[in-house]
Amino acid sequence: MIHVFVYGTLKPGEKNHQICASYVVASKPASANGRLYALPFGYPAMTLEEGTVHGTVLSFVDEIALEALDAYERHDPAEFYAYVPDQHLEQNEYDRQKITVYDQAQQESGQAWTYLMTKEQVQRLSGVFLPDGQWVQQSTA
Repeated sequence: MIHVFVYGTLKPGEKNHQICASYVVASKPASANGRLYALPFGYPAMTLEEGTVHGTVLSFVDEIALEALDAYERHDPAEFYAYVPDQHLEQNEYDRQKITVYDQAQQESGQAWTYLMTKEQVQRLSGVFLPDGQWVQQSTA
């Protein structure tokens, strides 16, 4: 079984969940140690700093789901350069790592993959700290 902690547009009910929805065999609310930042592109980034990030653990049986997520988690170059034309795309990509996740009772529930950035990457991209550790799609209106 492959477990992935998602905290942004891939969560159930968010705009990009359909990218992996057909592969999901289980989904449960979870949290992880870290900090969450809103990026100017309309999606968040998580760092391994002190704090709590709330999200969902998605479970898959097929490795192809992880391949699809890896492909999705690369920034769209046109959108990236529209917001930060002076940055280098390859320096600001997400890094997939395994982290410890916790259930709703804050009990450790195992390891899951997630997509992370460093604090320096987030700062270069003008990320805005989300102190409650939760991200929801922001209205563009």
